[in-house]
This record gives sequence, structure tokens and C-alpha cells, in this order.
Amino acid sequence: MNEVIRQLHERKSVRAFTERPIPPEVRAEILSAAAQAPTAGNQMLYTILDITDQQIKERLAVTCDNQPFIARAPMVLIFLADCRRWLDAYRMAGCSPRGPGEGDLLLAFSDANIAAQNAVTAAWSLGVGSCYIGDILERAEEHRALLHLDEYVMPAAMLVFGYPTENACRREKPRRFQWEDGIVQENAYRPLTEEEQRALFIHQREKEDVDDFLQKFHARKYASDFSLEMSRSAGVYLDTFRKNAGE
Repeated sequence: MNEVIRQLHERKSVRAFTERPIPPEVRAEILSAAAQAPTAGNQMLYTILDITDQQIKERLAVTCDNQPFIARAPMVLIFLADCRRWLDAYRMAGCSPRGPGEGDLLLAFSDANIAAQNAVTAAWSLGVGSCYIGDILERAEEHRALLHLDEYVMPAAMLVFGYPTENACRREKPRRFQWEDGIVQENAYRPLTEEEQRALFIHQREKEDVDDFLQKFHARKYASDFSLEMSRSAGVYLDTFRKNAGE
């Protein structure tokens, strides 16, 4: 495999960083790579917050499920799905645009996450580790206030970056589902059979009991308080778009 594909296979989440700062030129390369990501209609429907205020980082470490490594990360970026920029530009040009709707938000979400993944890939190629923080989608009211988010702006992803510790480098990357096992289907979607589901998880988890794993994972993730809070917060953001769409 070539170098790009090799790095995509090897990249893993890093939550333990050395105290080595990320030089300005490396930060610039990561941000530049993010801005080169594919985007719907070349609109770049996102804004990137570069969180340099230590007090904000420390607050995010609390609001994002009490994860102290967030505050210690040398670089923290929040990718915002931004439906405000083009709305203001249309008005500036004398248009009478409708209010952004849910479809606009989903498109912006896609743009923001593609840019985030470009940043992740660029960082890894430069020896910088990263970790996605999905908890930025929780506690909508508090994050709106903390980050001064407009009604047409929603956090899509948060990333923390830093140089990995030796232990982080040695940590084995978790196994992924393999594309041959059913996550790639041809032409039309179909739910997997129970036999296929079991084979998928047995391959990923190797010798772990599938039912036991799924029961524990359901309790720890899907049925957890933070998962329910994430859905509630998403509804807070979506309500704004539902209310104002078409106006």
C-alpha cells in the first residue's frame, strides 16, 4: 500500500500527550489541510474555532464528560456547522433568503466533519495525534453560551491534538469492521441477518462473547445518560432550524 493508505490504516485515537507544544507552522499546516477538504458547492459551510484560552479548555474538559486530557491538549479545534455566513452574504447582496432549514444544517454538518477528518489525517502525517470528542454535541445551552454560538451555528465535532506519549504510540489500534464482512453492500441496502451480525462482531471482537459484549456496550453507550443528553441537545439545535426554516 502507498504511504497515504498506510497512514489511514495506522492512525488511531490519542488521548495522552507529551508536553511538547505544537509549533505554529505545524498548526498552520493542519488548518490549511482542513480548508482543502471536499465541500458542497465550494461553500465551506463551517467555521473552525481554535481554542487557545486555557479557561475555555478547562471548562470543555468538564462539560465534555469530564475528560481532563482535553484541558491538557496543546491544540483544541471545534468544527462548527455554520449556516450563518452564507445567509448574511445573501442579504448583503440584496437577496431575500429563506431561513436555513434542517437540510442546510445536515449539509453544513457534512462539510464540517469532512474538514475535521482532513485535519486528523494531516496531523497524523506530521506526527501529531488526535482524538474526536463527540461530547461537544451535549449540553447545548451551555456550549452555546460558552462559545457564543449563533442560532444558525452548531458544533459538529471537537478535536484535540498533541504529540503522543510512548504508551499512546504502543497502544494497539482497536479492530474495525472489515468491508468484506457486510459494511459494504451492492446497489441497495438490506439489514444483516442474525448470522451475519454475529459473524461481523465475532471478527471484530475476536474471541469475545457477542451477546455479553453487546449487552455491556448497550448499557455503557447507547442507553447511557450522555447518549440521551446528546439526543436532547441535538433537538435544541434542530428546533431553531425547524422554527425558522422558510422564513
